[in-house]
Amino acid sequence: MRTSTPMRTSIATVSLSGSLTEKLTAASRAGFDGVEIFENDLLASPLTPEEIRARCADLGLSIDLYQPMRDIEAVPEDEFKRNLRRARHKFELMRRLGADTVLVCSSVHPLAEDNDALAAHHLRQLAALAQDFGIRVAYEALAWGRHVSTYDHAWRIVEAADHPALGTCLDSFHILARGSDPKGIEDIPGEKIFFLQLADAPLMAMDVLQWSRHYRCFPGQGGFDVAGLVKHVFAAGYDGPLSLEVFNDVFRQAEAGPTAVDAHRSLLVLQESAGLAALPEPVVPTGVAFAELVTPDADPVGALLRALGFARTARHRSKPVDLWQQGEARVLVNTGPAARRDGTQLAAIGLESPDPAGAARRAESLLAPVLPRRRAPEDVALEAVAAPDGTELFFCATDRPELTSWTHDFEPLDHREPARHVHRVDHLALTQPWHQFDEAALFHRTVLGLSTCDSVDVADPYGLFRSRPVTNADGSVRIALSVGPAPTDDTVRAQHIAFTTDDVVAAARAFRAAGGRLLAVPTNYYDDLAARFEFADGELETYRELGILYDRDADGDFRHCYTETVGRVFFELVQRDGGYSGYGAQNAPVRLAAQHVGRPPR
Repeated sequence: MRTSTPMRTSIATVSLSGSLTEKLTAASRAGFDGVEIFENDLLASPLTPEEIRARCADLGLSIDLYQPMRDIEAVPEDEFKRNLRRARHKFELMRRLGADTVLVCSSVHPLAEDNDALAAHHLRQLAALAQDFGIRVAYEALAWGRHVSTYDHAWRIVEAADHPALGTCLDSFHILARGSDPKGIEDIPGEKIFFLQLADAPLMAMDVLQWSRHYRCFPGQGGFDVAGLVKHVFAAGYDGPLSLEVFNDVFRQAEAGPTAVDAHRSLLVLQESAGLAALPEPVVPTGVAFAELVTPDADPVGALLRALGFARTARHRSKPVDLWQQGEARVLVNTGPAARRDGTQLAAIGLESPDPAGAARRAESLLAPVLPRRRAPEDVALEAVAAPDGTELFFCATDRPELTSWTHDFEPLDHREPARHVHRVDHLALTQPWHQFDEAALFHRTVLGLSTCDSVDVADPYGLFRSRPVTNADGSVRIALSVGPAPTDDTVRAQHIAFTTDDVVAAARAFRAAGGRLLAVPTNYYDDLAARFEFADGELETYRELGILYDRDADGDFRHCYTETVGRVFFELVQRDGGYSGYGAQNAPVRLAAQHVGRPPR
């Protein structure tokens, strides 16, 4: 099944932060078609069920599911009678709300019996009562259910109960977290799959209940094959919505609007991955055209770039933007209204694209905000979108004869010849807001077509620093996405631009000779290097003198050093020898600690 039109999508209100009204508004604005109303959200809302129903209608949202009803089946008879009384009240509430499907979770009640026949008998009675209210019952196996914990077991009970108002709800987390084979889903008649709930999760060795309650994430952000499961569900004939039910501590604290957009993007990509819908093809960037810094004061940045060997080669014809260049490395320094109060920042990245218009179409189809640009009539029109952290991404064609180059907006300046130490941008490092790390990885992978590498956790003096690089196939585009332990600390929110050099020692010496100051590295670090590696005579002493860090793996060697920080930005000189493709993660704790030196303790 493949269509050009995306399928209906829904999201559980528990997946978003805020009041019920805020959650509904965020879901609607993000493009969802419907919602699951989580009972706690309704209970805490000042709105009546009728007002919630009207609010959803005004927002263009259907109420696809009311949930959850717990501990219903296979319990002692007096307990089940109380359950039916409770269910009658809930069904009346659902009729007022306009919801026609209720989720019933497999029982975790301590008195529940391991008796499938009794469970089927109770669910049949519940379904008969629900039918009187025009409601369907979707029975779901919780991964930690007392006696029913797998989807196939839940289906056998539903099949035995044999009631038209009773079906099953499939939940990707409960199925995949237990390692169940989803292929058996195809044996369930599609009309008896009443609902499909989706969540991904990082692969973790922990109690499944805690895993479920705190670490679920949106499809594509974890380690489960959610797309494979969805294929089996639709092969069975399911025709309902794709709905997200994600319990995540970070999402429940983050702003609802951006989280809802990220959630909807994940479902669009999921449909593409499962072959259910077509999107514009990814256009993978082929290089970095420029990195743009905004700053209220160009002098400190200019001094750093000049010491690194860059020359100010051109100025924008209509904006206060200078182009600094050395080899194929280009840095724009913007002192216009975009300059932010909190100092120098990396605000934009120009990405070389074989098809800028196609890249923009892909980005827009996946809900990336298209950026309007204030430009003079003669300025080149550039396609641009915003990444989750606000970084502007421009799709560029630098000096390509068949397309107009962004460089046409710049007028050459008289300048000295740049040095020859730096060749191009090696990578860019962007520290994400603490609640957007997974969102950023999904965005760069799906919108830009980059490949994600494994996450790396490194020790920071005040917690844990997490990094996840994204890259194209040949490494000409590398972006290290990271998140630090302290949301308000400028140091852990720092950004940096790394430049490739063939001789980091010569580049570092030239930088210092031009008045630049490199980040001071503790002597203890070099004592440890001496224990870990063998060096040529005098080599380690040179690294110690200049503050150069070193790493080695089976493929090659890595030498790098850092400038001091201006605002939120610092620069890195990088020498890669052999096939080394990492980022010196072993050295990150030393770098982070050195950058904290001199800062007041928290």
